[in-house]
Amino acid sequence: MSTPEIQWYPGHIAKAEKALVDQLNRVDVVLEVRDARIPVSTRHPKVDAWVGEKPRVLVLNRVDMISTEARTAWETWFRQQGEMPYFTDGQQGKGVKAIAKAAQSAGEAVNQRRQARGMKPRPIRAVVIGFPNVGKSALINRLLNRKVVASARKAGITRQLRWIRLSGDLDLLDAPGVIPARLDNQAAAVKLAICDDIGEASYDTQRTAAAFLDLLKGLQRGNAPDHYQEILQTRYGVALDDYTGEGFVVQVAAQKFQDNTERTAKRILNDFRTGLLGQWVLEWPPAE
Repeated sequence: MSTPEIQWYPGHIAKAEKALVDQLNRVDVVLEVRDARIPVSTRHPKVDAWVGEKPRVLVLNRVDMISTEARTAWETWFRQQGEMPYFTDGQQGKGVKAIAKAAQSAGEAVNQRRQARGMKPRPIRAVVIGFPNVGKSALINRLLNRKVVASARKAGITRQLRWIRLSGDLDLLDAPGVIPARLDNQAAAVKLAICDDIGEASYDTQRTAAAFLDLLKGLQRGNAPDHYQEILQTRYGVALDDYTGEGFVVQVAAQKFQDNTERTAKRILNDFRTGLLGQWVLEWPPAE
């Protein structure tokens, strides 16, 4: 089975991107949120151009869904690249206070310049950006300690920009998820589909589930083969080593879902997306 072709028709995404870029000149700090399971694939290729010289706080959300080994490996790698990653669990609030503090610290230079000009300090303005469904709205709700923006595991919930007063010292701009108009790296696009981070997209569920299983077979670190093999065999009664990803889906469908391969593929993807298969990352830091 060939790699599934991922397509999307981001009409509202293009509009959201334009609105976001128009607002960025009013922002002091950028909070860039990525999915901790796929930190490379959830990096928007335009983010460096958008941010420019503004301070950036890198947030790796869904830390609850990755292993301690994976977190350590990514933290070490990002520090080697000169970046300080902040790991969060937006649903439970883990690591959220550190994000607010980092945003305020990054923006302090704004008020230092204002005071030097004899102007009164003002709240730091931060924007939260990232792909659809990486957990931006859940993070904002946790920062505020109340639900002020819609949050769900369904992509595309946030559709417009809005300013939210976090405290007397920090204003947040909640932005819709933005994906590139084109993503030439189909391997990255498949990971976005597997993790449900892609927004309004068109992809074949069965081929995506098969690609997920084949991807697992290729991961040689952290997700040790014997570890995920055991979990998959216990849950589905089929040994992944005996099949391709496509064959695994077909075999599980025959044994448990009356040969309904579509239902089987949805179940496997949903089990991964909700953490029922364990703390598995789909990307490890690039080899030096």
